[in-house]
Amino acid sequence: MKWIPGLIVALSLTCAACNNGPLKVTTVQLGKTLNSDNSVGTHTTTFKPTDTVYASVLTPASGTGTIETRWYYGSSKVSEMKKEVSYRGEAATEFRFHNSAGLPVGPYKVEVFLDGQPVGDRTFRVE
Repeated sequence: MKWIPGLIVALSLTCAACNNGPLKVTTVQLGKTLNSDNSVGTHTTTFKPTDTVYASVLTPASGTGTIETRWYYGSSKVSEMKKEVSYRGEAATEFRFHNSAGLPVGPYKVEVFLDGQPVGDRTFRVE
């Protein structure tokens, strides 16, 4: 089979753009542990002050984007995290929330944004 140089370049550019589309978020998970693929292993919405709270943002297909989390204690924003991601296929992006001195007891919320647009939130408690 003989390849035409222009065809090879066109195919290369097409494949390079395969994961440049926008991401879509299907689920926001919350829990105490992570699996090896960064999805949540132990799902819960109740934590101890010494726990690390894991939020995992699931995306079903290839794409590129910015995933951001905003963490609230009551109505006060206490943390913000942002990750630029590019995936080929489904993926899970993890975020960790903890305090080495312990999290105060009370209500919390994490909001998740994709490219600046809200895509989900989860509430949880520290007891």
